[in-house]
Amino acid sequence: MTGLVVCVAVLALSAGFGLWRMRHDGRLRVRGRDNGVRLSAEDLGTALGERATLVQFSSAFCAPCRATKRVLGEVVDMVDGVTHVEIDAESQLDLVRRLDILRTPTVLVLDARGALVQRASGQPRKADVIAALGLAVG
Repeated sequence: MTGLVVCVAVLALSAGFGLWRMRHDGRLRVRGRDNGVRLSAEDLGTALGERATLVQFSSAFCAPCRATKRVLGEVVDMVDGVTHVEIDAESQLDLVRRLDILRTPTVLVLDARGALVQRASGQPRKADVIAALGLAVG
């Protein structure tokens, strides 16, 4: 009987965590500790976009990273003055630590000056990225 109770409890907790993760995965938002974060062209290894920059932290064996790259590329093609920069998280560990990147893909939306506007852990939806660009550009 105790084994059954433990099994049901584990299943309930797992389902709850799965639902929570689905709701938060890929959502663009600003965290309190993101205030004042600014990245330069030297940090990224390339020039910032004229209007905004989408920074994607990826890793070699990350399947959602490939889909995220495709989505961000489509957004860049739609919006003038926006640049997409993909950074290999494994080769830029100092930057990963500085920005508190915990998983890949992580997407940062920067304004024209390099200030962090929003971030997403996980694959963001195209509509959310476009809305975040509206905040960065406006």
